[in-house]
Amino acid sequence: MTETTSSNRIALAITIAAALILLAVGSFLFWQKAPAVERGSTEQKTELAANAADSAVAAAGMSDKQRKATEALVRAYILENPEIITEAVEILQQREIAKRLTAAGDRIATPFPGAEAGNPKGDVTIVEFTDYSCGFCRASVPDVQRLIDEDKGVRLVYRELPILSPASREAAAWALAAAKQGKHKAFHDAMFAIGRPDSETIRTAAARAGLNIAAAEKFITSDAARAEIEQNLAMMQQIGFNGTPTFIIGDQILEGALGYDALKAAVRKARRST
Repeated sequence: MTETTSSNRIALAITIAAALILLAVGSFLFWQKAPAVERGSTEQKTELAANAADSAVAAAGMSDKQRKATEALVRAYILENPEIITEAVEILQQREIAKRLTAAGDRIATPFPGAEAGNPKGDVTIVEFTDYSCGFCRASVPDVQRLIDEDKGVRLVYRELPILSPASREAAAWALAAAKQGKHKAFHDAMFAIGRPDSETIRTAAARAGLNIAAAEKFITSDAARAEIEQNLAMMQQIGFNGTPTFIIGDQILEGALGYDALKAAVRKARRST
């Protein structure tokens, strides 16, 4: 065996060992955060990758002693530079997020007719999944409003996601009825301003938004309203989040009451990537 061949095999061994360690740690950490529907496939990919690494080691003609030595070397390096684990996991997560958003397609940013605000031709779209029973959604209202007031390049798409209570679903249906009448934002703001939804507060919000109540009552039980809500619930499962508010801004999935500065930073990041 020549010195060059030996060096190449050692380099290969180090690469394989590093991949095994990173894969094991990264997959475990990501598995903890990944949607349940994808966990099985993540485990399978880990096993396949490990098997492939074993095959590569065998093909390189490494002995068990050589493999253990190189794995120990890589392990020592990772322990001395643990930040590479975080970097690897972040890259893995971002790739998985991009994959899920791509699978969901244009449906994400295609609003129910009338359920949008801001600049309809804006260069950055924010998709907000919201629940009228959600206190964090209510807390986000002024921050989102400030953002679309100050940044005229932002388009905001509302997606009704009633997951907290039966009253949430009733309020969501009324919000869609308001959208049909071109008054979604008026209802949205009124509903959050009043407080938690119930039969009385929902009708009060509808009245404040200027809805045709009779037309709204007819629409809230329609197949169109039901289909939109079910689509949004299915979208939540497909994309892989489980709470409100959730904002999708470019290739970012951001959960919780982020605050104005974080929302603005996410828009800036999305704008740079386009």
